[in-house]
Amino acid sequence: QVQLVESGGGLVQPGESLRLSCAASVSIFSLNFMGWYRQAPGKERELVALITIGGSRNFADSMKDRFTISRDNAKNTVYLQMNSLKDEDTAVYYCHAAKGADRYWGQGTQVTVSS
Repeated sequence: QVQLVESGGGLVQPGESLRLSCAASVSIFSLNFMGWYRQAPGKERELVALITIGGSRNFADSMKDRFTISRDNAKNTVYLQMNSLKDEDTAVYYCHAAKGADRYWGQGTQVTVSS
């Protein structure tokens, strides 16, 4: 069983930045990948960014110019740096990881972008 604990959400104004963190309860090297999805009200959950065990990164096209994903191997933690936030980035952001054929989700952290 893998537990994912997110932190870093909150309320920001358009144009500001925010960094989300996701700490895994197991070694990050035992996971095929870790990353982030988000779900806005009334919309389906969508990919934000993933980082694989080998360090490859995948981004949603609409976010790759503003968001970056990184990890701290010693802390088993993945970070999502979000810059130039827009109103439409408002959503619950979920950490996601895969270990073999199993998939795991965090509890979600709310990000609200509003003036």
